[in-house]
Amino acid sequence: MSRQSFKICFCFRRIFKLRALEPPEEVKVLFDQYSQNGIMSLDDLRGFLVEFQGEYSATREDAQAIFNSLKHLNIFSRRGLHLEAFFRYLLGDLNGPLSAGVHHDMTQPLAHYFMFTGHNSYLTGNQLSSDSSVEPIIKALGKGVRVIELDLWPGSKKDAVEVRHGGTLTNPVDLLVCLKAIKDNAFQASEYPVVITFEDHLPENLQAQVAEMVTKTFGDMLYRPETDQLQEFPSPESLKKKVMISTKPPKESKTSSKKEQWNGEAAASKSDIETSDKDEVDDGENLQEDEEEMTVPEYMHLISIHAGKPKGGLQNWLSIDERTVRRLSLSEQELENATRRHGTDIVRFTQRNLLRVYPKGTRITSSNYNPFVGWAHGAQMVAFNMQVGLLQKKLK
Repeated sequence: MSRQSFKICFCFRRIFKLRALEPPEEVKVLFDQYSQNGIMSLDDLRGFLVEFQGEYSATREDAQAIFNSLKHLNIFSRRGLHLEAFFRYLLGDLNGPLSAGVHHDMTQPLAHYFMFTGHNSYLTGNQLSSDSSVEPIIKALGKGVRVIELDLWPGSKKDAVEVRHGGTLTNPVDLLVCLKAIKDNAFQASEYPVVITFEDHLPENLQAQVAEMVTKTFGDMLYRPETDQLQEFPSPESLKKKVMISTKPPKESKTSSKKEQWNGEAAASKSDIETSDKDEVDDGENLQEDEEEMTVPEYMHLISIHAGKPKGGLQNWLSIDERTVRRLSLSEQELENATRRHGTDIVRFTQRNLLRVYPKGTRITSSNYNPFVGWAHGAQMVAFNMQVGLLQKKLK
């Protein structure tokens, strides 16, 4: 009988026990500081949140929520948290690097912050023939928009104020309805101030009507500066749940504004586009110092953020007065032209003053432009069209 040999292969499974990650010494010391006899109670955990984490508004309910998130673990004790459970909490989702609320310093002047800004906030669709309504305003405020734009024009009988896109086929909406919608929805998404920018095409008698409507509608919500013009903008923290009015002071002749233009934002000619120092037709903020009308005191006192372009070219527009602060508006084309030779001047201007950038007049479909040019130069109010679809789909 022949001898035969066989090769036998044995298959087996080895089980390795992973060593659990141990809390570092710093965590052990911290746990000992906020625990008793190896157990961190509900009150101990709240003390840790307030004193060490800086979550000054933390409550027992917040601490209980952390307890509840660890109940399914074997390391949880009904009496409180053991060291391992506390360590697991520190590495978990409930202890993220950023708090859910505002974590920035909100005590600096308003010019130090970017503001979510709408353009022609009352329009429901395109810039030529859509309806005007309060619904887009309500939706914008619900998304956290802090700057609402309203274009003010005399009604058909010249005895009332309506909001509409001048020189177009858009239907108007009553100003008072818009103001009430802003009041009711201003602070649903955020407590920080809402700025209403008026593009004013009104005679004196209607400006007085606007002053009365704004005062009665907002009451104590309306921010009124103690001086005629601010030397420095207040902070968002000090302006919580306040409404601010921004427009050009009613000093200049209304000759140019009586011509109903597309929001004063019509497309510039080719020569204007190529030369940044030439005046473009903008949103009615040119300050003509030669011709002045009598002002309406009640209307003047509404304005907390003065807007306007000083007489002259871009160099004058970006001039800085250490005694006052103001808002300047530039179209997207004006801004692009200005950045070519005056980029440093723009950044210097926005350190104390506010810069608003708005879409060019040819964007009749309510499309948007690249906002990063404005943001990179410190423009706080980069105005978006929010009328059609999702904003991110409209950036072109």
